[in-house]
Amino acid sequence: MGILSRFKDIMASNINALLDKAEDPEKMIDQCLRNLNSDLGKVKSETATIMAEEQRAKRALDECTAEIARMQQYAIKALEANNEADARKFLEQKAVLSAKLPGLQEAYTLASNNAAQMRQMHDKLVNDINELEARRDMIKGKLAVAKTQERINKMTSSVASANNSIASFKKYEEMADKALDKANAMAQLNSSTPDQAIEELTRKYASDINVDDELAALKASLGK
Repeated sequence: MGILSRFKDIMASNINALLDKAEDPEKMIDQCLRNLNSDLGKVKSETATIMAEEQRAKRALDECTAEIARMQQYAIKALEANNEADARKFLEQKAVLSAKLPGLQEAYTLASNNAAQMRQMHDKLVNDINELEARRDMIKGKLAVAKTQERINKMTSSVASANNSIASFKKYEEMADKALDKANAMAQLNSSTPDQAIEELTRKYASDINVDDELAALKASLGK
């Protein structure tokens, strides 16, 4: 039947939408529930229509059955009144109605089965939606925890990167210290050339000689 096929298509489209939007589970859950509630409205409308068809088929069947019984009663009354012609007419009408009865019974059986299937699917959809709504907060809670864990994982990676940067900084600091020590050593070596050493030594003795001369002159002047 058409509605049953359409209902299956509705459910299939929800599953496809679920898969298409899997990259954002939290939004997907809310959208899926909105879709399901929208579908539930359509299913309710179709279920009500099919239940109305079931009631109409049942009413037509009951009316035909009651009319057959009524024609039978009138035929009996006509015979009791010794009116065979009228009794024949009632029985002829009964035969016409009886010929319709199997078709009406088949229509009612089909409508009843369809209504039962629709009620079953309607009730299942309602239960599924209620279950999903009850689980929504739990699922969102899990997603929040997962996102927090992802942030922690990223921070762990950042900390590892920071540790590498710190190690590199220390390495460069050691290189700078070595370069400074080397530069200082070179400065010391450059300040101790042989020419500079001789000049300093000469100035020392030259200074000493001047003092001796002055000391001798002073003694001579004093008669010593």
